[in-house]
Amino acid sequence: MTTALEDVTALFEYATTRLLDRVAGLTDDEWAWEPIGDEPRVSIRWRLDHIAETLDEPRNREFLGAGPSDEAAPVPAASADAAVAAVRDAAARFAALARGLGDSASEPLGPVAGPYGADSRLSFVLHVVDELVHHAAEVALLRDLHAGWERAHRVAPH
Repeated sequence: MTTALEDVTALFEYATTRLLDRVAGLTDDEWAWEPIGDEPRVSIRWRLDHIAETLDEPRNREFLGAGPSDEAAPVPAASADAAVAAVRDAAARFAALARGLGDSASEPLGPVAGPYGADSRLSFVLHVVDELVHHAAEVALLRDLHAGWERAHRVAPH
């Protein structure tokens, strides 16, 4: 029988794999495309950066009892390949944090989490899974919209 932590971690890893499969072969044009123009937050670029940042936030280590990190904060990626790599690496680090919780998964986050201090560490992992699934779905939709936009704007041969 698996524990709730094992189930949630497996869901996180499944959602990560699904996203990484979905962005395989992502081009820089797709990554940078802004369907409504001048709104960079409506792009695959922004979403992948946001996912990587969410998974690598310094608070994750503190909330999950691993202590502060001396790693530099993530920087926005310079290409589609770099963005996908950043998500992949950040997801691996977050999964390791989650798997490392063991019996402490049911412990409260504590004072470091401010108003969420009474919430369990597992509830925080669930929150991050929700963020991943949410933004990964947006990435998939934007990629589909870009493909449709490309087809619609392709010049028909004469």
